[in-house]
Amino acid sequence: MQEPSAATPLLEMQGISKRFGAVQALQDVHFQVLAGEVMALVGDNGAGKSTLIKAIAGIYQPDAGVTRWMGREVTVRTPNDAAALGIATVYQDLALCDNLDVVANLYLGRELASPGGPLGLLDEVAMEKRAIEVLRKLSVKIPSVRIPIASLSGGQRQSVAVARSVMGDNKVVLLDEPTAALGVAQTREVLGLIKRLREQGLGVVLISHNLSDVFEVADRITVLRLGRWVGTYEAKDLGREKLVAIMTGAISGDAVPGATPPAPVTAEHSP
Repeated sequence: MQEPSAATPLLEMQGISKRFGAVQALQDVHFQVLAGEVMALVGDNGAGKSTLIKAIAGIYQPDAGVTRWMGREVTVRTPNDAAALGIATVYQDLALCDNLDVVANLYLGRELASPGGPLGLLDEVAMEKRAIEVLRKLSVKIPSVRIPIASLSGGQRQSVAVARSVMGDNKVVLLDEPTAALGVAQTREVLGLIKRLREQGLGVVLISHNLSDVFEVADRITVLRLGRWVGTYEAKDLGREKLVAIMTGAISGDAVPGATPPAPVTAEHSP
C-alpha cells in the first residue's frame, strides 16, 4: 500500500452521521489523524465520542459520510476490516487474560507455531523474543515477559495492552481512557508510552476526560458536542478554561483562531 505524504491523513472521516432509532448519535462529524501525531477526542458525556470510536473500529457502520484510509476511500463494516487496514483499539477493560503471562497475552489469537503445520507446537522462543523486542522498543518496564498479567500494576497492564496493539503492522491506535483509575506514577508511565508511539510515526487517538493528560500529550484536539463536530484545534492554541468553554457551548468553537475547517464531502454517495 502506498505510504501517505505528510499532508495526507492516515485516517480521515467526513460528514459522519449515525442514528439509533430516534436518537441522532452523530451528525455531520469530521475527524482525522496524521502519522506521528496524537489527536485527542474530547466532549462531555453524550457528545458522541464512543459512537465515533466504534465507527472507526468497525463496530458501527455510519449511516452517512465518507471514510478514507491513507487517502483512499474505504468502507469499514467490521472490526476485522479495521484491523486489516491497520487500526487497533485499546478499550478501558483492556481485554487481557489475568491467568496468562505477558507473552501469551501479546500473541492471544495469533500465536506462532513451530514447523509442522497447524498441529505444530507453539513457537514459544520466537514469541518471547519478539515480545521482549517490542516491549523494549516502547520502553515498557515489567519484571519478566513470563509473569502473569494478574501480577502487574495497572500502568503495566495498560502498557501491555498498548504493546499488543502495535505487534502487527498497525498505523493508528485508538486509546479509550487509558489513564482512568491509574495513580500518578502509573499515569506518567502510560503518557510516556503514548509519546513513544508518536515518535515511532503512529497516529494515536486519545479519548479522555482528563484534560491534564490531553494537554500533556496531544498535538491537536477534536471537540464533539451533542453528537456534532465543534472544531479541531492545535493544542497549543487552547488552554483548559477555553477548551471547557468550547466543550460546554459557553463559547463558539469559531472563537478560537486556527480551528481546522471541515473538508467538503466529495463522495457521490454515502455508505
